[in-house]
Amino acid sequence: MAGLKQIKTKIVAMKKSQTVTKAMEAVSAAKMRKAQQTALKGRAYARAAAATLSRLSGTREILRHPLSAVRPIKKALYIVITSDKGLAGALNSGVLRAAARDIAQSGLSVKKVSIIAVGRKANDYFAARGYNIEAFHPNNAEVTGAVVRAIVDEAAKSFGSKTDRVVIVYQNFVSTFEQRPTVRQIFPLMPIELERVVQDIMPVRGAFAESIKKQVSNDKPAAYTVEPSEEEVVDTVLPMLASVVVYHALLETVASEHSARMVAMKSASDKAGEKQDELTLQFNKVRQAAITREVSEITGGMEAMASA
Repeated sequence: MAGLKQIKTKIVAMKKSQTVTKAMEAVSAAKMRKAQQTALKGRAYARAAAATLSRLSGTREILRHPLSAVRPIKKALYIVITSDKGLAGALNSGVLRAAARDIAQSGLSVKKVSIIAVGRKANDYFAARGYNIEAFHPNNAEVTGAVVRAIVDEAAKSFGSKTDRVVIVYQNFVSTFEQRPTVRQIFPLMPIELERVVQDIMPVRGAFAESIKKQVSNDKPAAYTVEPSEEEVVDTVLPMLASVVVYHALLETVASEHSARMVAMKSASDKAGEKQDELTLQFNKVRQAAITREVSEITGGMEAMASA
């Protein structure tokens, strides 16, 4: 059995660990609230953009645009979004498993799949398995327009010339205790994929849900009058619609990361507290045994002296 000094050292170490995990939990909680607010602000724009493509989907200009062209899938590009850091439970592993599962279901070999890694965990995972990393972007707490445009430009440039399908994989924020790994197709742009994105971000109940349902319309006019020209407008609108999906995925990932880390740190703090209680009980038992042994030795010595 460990001595009193060793047990006391372990108790002090557990207290220090609990202090760190509680601090990280508090920081993650604050960042999660901020990320949630940012994600919620971007959801209305995502819904409107998805509804726009849904209404435009029947027009000839959209159907014959290169970013909407459907071809046999011989090569694919995956945009995989993870965090740069760990200590977030199953956040990153869930995304990586979802991406690997979708690649396996596609039947494509490693050489036929390229990766745009957003986050160090995704880059390390796929690089170690021999995948071609076309681009790497760090995933910090700030989601900027420059990063979104860079990812969309890289994906649009690859689609058609190098790949026949572009997919994005990320963690969709459902609640503080639930994040869902999500796979969505970006190119070719299809209304059904954007409608699924809308379903992901649409509240299930409440007054706000009713107002959203009124905003999202499936009416598809037969024709539009477009100025300055149909080709110029479509060339501008389609990359913007793809940017909405990428921007939404980045916001959802940030909110999911801080939420998962907060829950993980809370669990770690609770376990550290439980371990302290166990060690304290063990410390008290060892100390009591030592006291009992010392009393026994003193009593035995006194009896020996008395009988001498």
